[in-house]
Amino acid sequence: MNIVLFGATGMVGSRIAAEALARGHRVTAVSRSGGSPLPGVTAAAADCSDPVRVGELADGHDAVASALAPPRDGSDPTLRFLALNESLVAGVRRSGVTRLVMVGGSGNLFVEPGRMLLDQPGFPDDYRGEALAHRDVLTYLRTVDDLDWTCVSPAADIGPGERTGEFRVGGDRLMTDEHGNSRISAEDYAIAFVDELERDAHSRGRMSVAY
Repeated sequence: MNIVLFGATGMVGSRIAAEALARGHRVTAVSRSGGSPLPGVTAAAADCSDPVRVGELADGHDAVASALAPPRDGSDPTLRFLALNESLVAGVRRSGVTRLVMVGGSGNLFVEPGRMLLDQPGFPDDYRGEALAHRDVLTYLRTVDDLDWTCVSPAADIGPGERTGEFRVGGDRLMTDEHGNSRISAEDYAIAFVDELERDAHSRGRMSVAY
């Protein structure tokens, strides 16, 4: 596949790029700086708030991948992140590409009917804005009926780790292990993300990944 990846230099995005390259896909890695997350990708600079630039970069690719993350600079992440993703979707539409796979959040996964993880007592205040931002983007995506989109939510705890290839794929509910922990390595998350790019198994829906 020929994939354009926005947010390619972050912790998750760089691992998605590495996984896609290892499988023989061609990757255009897009970031604000235009830096390359690893050898073998085509690096490009863009601000995703510019749908014209997004459309130019996406044109001619088989799929668009997004590893954009909400801002953590003290500003309101919810409205800014929603606007950024609306701009990204507008740019994808301009390009004519129909397949879009996005990194989602875990805070908007359900722990019981009608109750999300972010609604639980003790949910960290430092992550609430980010969780709400991802929630609102997913709500927006569910109104998009002209693109073949998928949102991939990680476990509650995601970070650098081992690439095992062993994990579970779920839907809207938070998955935990026998000890009640919800976690996934960024490397195994990247496997599930690229699997979805290849297989298109969760069209116009959200999937989740955890051990």
